Formats: sequence, structure tokens, C-alpha cells
Amino acid sequence: MKPLSVFLLSFVSLVATGPHAPAAPAPVPDGLRVFTCGHSFHVWVSPMITDMAVAAGIKGHRAPGVSSIGGSRVIQHWDVADEKNLAKKELTAGNVDVLTLSPIWLPDDGIEKFARLAFEHNPAIRITVQEYWLPNDTYNPVYPLETRKYVDHNAATVEGLRQQNDRYQHDIENHVRALNQSLGKNALVVVPVGEASILLREKIIAGKAPGLKVQWRLFTDNWGHPAPPLKVLAAYCHFAVIYRRSPVGLPMPMEFERNKEFAIPALNRLLQEIAWEAVTHNPMTGVTADAAGRN
Repeated sequence: MKPLSVFLLSFVSLVATGPHAPAAPAPVPDGLRVFTCGHSFHVWVSPMITDMAVAAGIKGHRAPGVSSIGGSRVIQHWDVADEKNLAKKELTAGNVDVLTLSPIWLPDDGIEKFARLAFEHNPAIRITVQEYWLPNDTYNPVYPLETRKYVDHNAATVEGLRQQNDRYQHDIENHVRALNQSLGKNALVVVPVGEASILLREKIIAGKAPGLKVQWRLFTDNWGHPAPPLKVLAAYCHFAVIYRRSPVGLPMPMEFERNKEFAIPALNRLLQEIAWEAVTHNPMTGVTADAAGRN
């Protein structure tokens, strides 16, 4: 007869591995070196992603640099003089694992130029292309950028926003597919911040976004510069794409600690869930729901 301890051990093992046992946490990924190029709708994600990586227990995350140019196309970051171009320097040295880009409209030759340089010096690199929320809530892909005296963000409908965003998303994603085909590898992925912002605005309209009663709370001006909730949502989207890991469960971000009116646990959780939904429902991100890590 087997000792009682053996039977107990077998029973515990059966319970721990049974069909109702909780899933084992995914391994914490290694930290990545993330370089950011962008404008005022993007560059602030760099320190926010760093904070989120630390909060998730990811060791070794680094930000080798940020190239910030207001209202910029990607080509403007490429055209910075070589002696001042930190992005080119770090990419050429192979010091970047992820390069984040945020084109406004197409065409933008800078995306391909950076992608080829990055891929040449680090074949394992990933380049993220931010699909951001639309200025003025409309898709008008011409330069100079359209300016209006007043845009009533509260008047926007989910249907109208999605119609505009679908056109923008179609153009960006076709461009990314073509570049990946040319490179012979899916080195470029998208970060669907625009879609995530629509999901959030839908919640606001329905009265289901804690602390956000009107759509205007996402913006600081008519054009659409982001208030803290939209910044945090965008950063969660980037974190999810960069680390292929769910942001759900991360603690209150520093952005909300500095802006206490938004430091609402239910709001933070909602933003995390929306970001993960947007990222995992878009095949161009390279992230699926079964990739979720637990924080």
C-alpha cells in the first residue's frame, strides 16, 4: 500500500492541473530597447511605456532616444542632419529592438527609409506604425494640416468616427503590408490607437466610462491633442504591441498619479481592457489574445 503522503501528493497534482485550475502566468519577457520618433500625438508614449514595463516586472527595458518634431511626418525625422540624427546613429549601431513611428498622412517616404536602415542592422527589429485618432475627427489626408476654428468633439457619433477611421486605417495598413512584402518579413506592425479611441468614445457616449462624462475630456483643444486618459490608452496599446502582453492588471500609471482627477481604478481597468481588445482584434499588430501575460 502506498503511503498517505503519496496519495495526497497525487491528489494535489490532479487538482492543480485539472480543467478548472488557473492558468499559469506567462513568463515575463526580456526588456527591449525602444526608440521613438514622432510628434505631439505620440512622443510622450516613450516614458509611459518605460513606467509600464517597470510596473510589469520587465527588466532591462531601455529608451535609447526620442526624436521629437512638432506636427511632423516621418520623413522629417529621417532628414535631420546625420551629425544630429540620433535615430540613425542608434539604428546603425544595432542598438534598437523596436522603433516606433507615427506618420500623419501618406505618402511618407520616411517609413520605408527607416525600416530598411533598421532591418539592415538588426534583422529581428520591429517597427511599429501608430494609427492614431484623427485630427478634427476627420480624415483629410492633405498638407498643410487642416485647421478649424472649432470642432465639437461631443457631437461626434461612433458611426461617423468609424467611417473616417476606416479610410485612414485602410491606407496605413495597405502601406505596411506592401513594405513588409518588399522586406520579405513582417517587420512592421500597427498600433491601432484610433480604433481604441473610438471604443472608448463609445463607452463615454453610453455613460460607461468612469470619470469621463463627455468626449471632450479626452482632448485639450479643438484639433485633438490628448488629455491624460487618451495618452494612457495610447500607451497601453503600445505596451501591448511591443511586449505582446496584456496591460490588464497593471497598477495606476504615473500619468494618472500626476493628474489625480483621473486616478480612478475602474477607469484605468477600462482603458487596459479597451487597449487589449483593439490590439488583439487587429491582425496587423502581430498580437493574439492567447498571448496574454498576467500582470
